[in-house]
Amino acid sequence: MSSLTNSSQAYDALILLGATATGKTSLGVSLARALNGEIISADSRQVYRGLDIGSGKDLAEYTVDGETVPYHLIDALDLDEEFNVFEFQKRAYEIIEDIQSRGKLPIIVGGTGLYLDSLMNGYRMTEVPENTALRTELADLSQAELVERLKSLKEDLHNSTDTHDRDRLTRAIEIEVYTQANPPEPSPELTLMVLGLQYPRPQLHERIKTRLKARMAEGMIAEVEGLLAQGIDHDRLHMLGLEYRYVAGYLRGTIKNENDLTQKLLPAIKNFAKRQETWFRRMEKKGSRIHWLNSPDVKKALALVTRDRL
Repeated sequence: MSSLTNSSQAYDALILLGATATGKTSLGVSLARALNGEIISADSRQVYRGLDIGSGKDLAEYTVDGETVPYHLIDALDLDEEFNVFEFQKRAYEIIEDIQSRGKLPIIVGGTGLYLDSLMNGYRMTEVPENTALRTELADLSQAELVERLKSLKEDLHNSTDTHDRDRLTRAIEIEVYTQANPPEPSPELTLMVLGLQYPRPQLHERIKTRLKARMAEGMIAEVEGLLAQGIDHDRLHMLGLEYRYVAGYLRGTIKNENDLTQKLLPAIKNFAKRQETWFRRMEKKGSRIHWLNSPDVKKALALVTRDRL
């Protein structure tokens, strides 16, 4: 099971989180070089091959002075493959164990809150298949009867959202029936130290603007054109994040020109960063200890983390 450390306790894995455009990659690489570490990406898009500029992989940053810092869960899947938080957690635990077995430090770097939560909260996720027979049985029950069925399976029911929607009720019952019959494996014993990068809102917005201009200059539109030429359809692109969604809209003609594209995409990315920050604050309210830095300054980061290495 994972536990979180404060700056006076030892740790055996490091998390570096932050909103988009905060400089996580560059700092993560610097820390990996200084701490004999390897990076595990906690990014829901960088895992896919072909999503380079729009997802901000910045792979060139992993090579410094001719040496490349090893990284994982980047360019690991094709775009026709599905990746979710269950698959992330499963693979991340396997990679963490492998890195530690070689005497190195796992450094998890990213901003996908759900992925980070799956490691920080210390619960092992279970992939629950659809139970056709159970669904047939539940189809004959009323909403109230479904609620009672769920309560009989889960006495500490806190999420009332599941009780308002019949499909979610059915799925919640299905999950409880499966997990009671198939208890999940315990999570690996991890002691995590968590660093976070954050900036005052105006400074973050300027960083987002600067990075968007750079991505456009690097060929983000051409990247999306290439994906469409490979047969990736617009619906799939819509699911792959703001940059791919808006550029696909521009290429379809729903956004009239590149200037309009930038004017629409920029505030969308700013709002996304705000949602990420809200997620991280929620983590802290739930008890996660995040050591915040106001710049990707490796010296400041190392001052925090080098004292407490296991």
